[in-house]
Amino acid sequence: MSHALTAIAAAHWAGPFFGPWFLLVPLFWILVFVVLFAIFGRRWRQRAMDGGYGPDGGVNPGRQAETTLAERYAQGDIDEVEYRKRLEVLRANAPVRPGR
Repeated sequence: MSHALTAIAAAHWAGPFFGPWFLLVPLFWILVFVVLFAIFGRRWRQRAMDGGYGPDGGVNPGRQAETTLAERYAQGDIDEVEYRKRLEVLRANAPVRPGR
């Protein structure tokens, strides 16, 4: 009789919750969060470096205009005098962003 009770207790405690599945369920969820962070974390960090979220976040138009101007100068479309003149105008008319 005692062997039967021991077998029942062993079967109960060695059920699906305390077998190898007991360790695999938390590992599965940890893996899910790691994959999500790997996919979206890079986008969140890049977006934060580009100016953040919100109505005034995102691509900085002044920086984008300076980049386009520098590319035109590098390709030879404009000379140095024209480049410096336009760059000065861009920087003089750049909107002041609050909090920066």
